[in-house]
Amino acid sequence: MTSPDRFAALWRSLAPIGRTPQGYQRLSWTAPDLECREWFAEEAADRGLRVETDGNGNLWGWLGDPAAGDAVVTGSHLDSVPGGGGYDGPLGIVSAFLALDLLAERGMRPRRPVGVVAFTEEEGSRFGVACLGSRLLTGALAPERAATLHDRDGVTLVEAMKSAGVDASMLGPDPTRLSRIGTFVELHIEQGRALAVPVGVASAIWPHGRWRIDITGQGNHAGTTRMADRHDPMLTFAYTVLAANKEARLQGGHATVGRVGVEPNATNAIPSRVTAWLDARAPDRSTVDSLIAAVSARVTERASRDGTAVAFTPESVSPVVDFHAGLRDRIAALLGGVPVLPTGAGHDAGVLAGHVPTAMLFVRNPTGISHAPEESASDVDCAAGVEALATVLGELACR
Repeated sequence: MTSPDRFAALWRSLAPIGRTPQGYQRLSWTAPDLECREWFAEEAADRGLRVETDGNGNLWGWLGDPAAGDAVVTGSHLDSVPGGGGYDGPLGIVSAFLALDLLAERGMRPRRPVGVVAFTEEEGSRFGVACLGSRLLTGALAPERAATLHDRDGVTLVEAMKSAGVDASMLGPDPTRLSRIGTFVELHIEQGRALAVPVGVASAIWPHGRWRIDITGQGNHAGTTRMADRHDPMLTFAYTVLAANKEARLQGGHATVGRVGVEPNATNAIPSRVTAWLDARAPDRSTVDSLIAAVSARVTERASRDGTAVAFTPESVSPVVDFHAGLRDRIAALLGGVPVLPTGAGHDAGVLAGHVPTAMLFVRNPTGISHAPEESASDVDCAAGVEALATVLGELACR
């Protein structure tokens, strides 16, 4: 059995990496991310797993030969949003290693290959596309587009990978690797407060997407330009935030503008350009589409009054994901009838679900806060999550 102390011991070996007073800073291919990758490789090697990095930068640790096929894979991601919490992603990887420990201690020998994976750039915080590693693996994102992605400093994904010693020439679909996966199970911290018990099972992921909004106007002097003569994109941007909030509330969706860039970003200058990113989610695709259409129409009309121009560009759009019903129900029953609930958060499991039977386990989050330093889970609940994952892996891989 995994005790809370045992969970905490392994958790403490990873927790300090990338931690700052403002939250975790583990952007893909930066020093903290590379240190997390080294931690992964060491923990995998300690358990006799064969470690490899695929052409998209995803890390794999294998127990058994994956070429045998029908593998059971578990894992999550190691990167964070800027100022994020420590549990989002890494909890699934720490739990995977501890679950394998439990299987070994119980004398359970897998009949199928078992893999632990750490997908790269799940958050999309550095290069702008969420679940980048799993999207590339499955062919959901073209390698030509991936090669053009760059961070806020202009560093491309290819350059970042090369600087970390990873060959980026193999970016793109990996059908052979994908075909070897028989089942994927991701354990993740709950990103809300719906769970009243330590562990639950996911039913579905809401459809969601990210849209870049480019608003252009006329840069000018803040002190000499009359208010009536201004073409200020900041006014259009301010209206955009309010319009997105109003439409989301009216339509029962979620809309967030959490990132913005202003040019020239000077205190005494009217901006010439504002670039913002809108995150929109809802229980169904029609609501997402309606929400975006309504915001776009309202903002376009406002821009005409402000003397500015606006363009909406989708950067990543994901449909609703219903997890494999048979696998979901089998796991929920196996764990004693735990709650089954949907989530508005995207995950690598959602990308893989279109290709292999996939399931998700959630561990209770008492604060309900995620993507922020207050994100938390108790060691007791995390140990329960390890037990649940070990039970699932034992059923899928050893029987």
